[in-house]
Amino acid sequence: MTKTFRLIAVATSLSATLAVAHDGVKDVDVLARMKAMEAIGIAAKELGDMARGFIPFDPNRAHIVRDNISLHAINMPILFAKFTTDPKSEAASTIWDNWDDFVIRSAELQKSASALNFSDAGALSLSMRGLGAACSGCHKLYRIKN
Repeated sequence: MTKTFRLIAVATSLSATLAVAHDGVKDVDVLARMKAMEAIGIAAKELGDMARGFIPFDPNRAHIVRDNISLHAINMPILFAKFTTDPKSEAASTIWDNWDDFVIRSAELQKSASALNFSDAGALSLSMRGLGAACSGCHKLYRIKN
């Protein structure tokens, strides 16, 4: 299977999954937050797959993917600034009760993405621990498991 065909297949699969995950979300602010969070998750998965050798390590692509994570991290306080909810939302109301901490954690996500090492797959793997810690630390406090 060619690399291009594999990328198309993955993108098609992810698009279908995302469409189902957002099906029925009525609030546009919640939908924007959900799409941003999923974009971060997709990007982190791609980097993780590179780090584990599931897909070829490509430092140029890794930089692009990392920049996508950084951009979404920087925008998190903007996306969450307004308290809105939706039955399908996984955002805990404690985000707005602990706003300063949430903003700090968004900045930590951006910093951990910036600190990723793209010298080789092993270095990427080691440096992804910080990214994973930033994601899970925030999710433990501010994400509702549906």
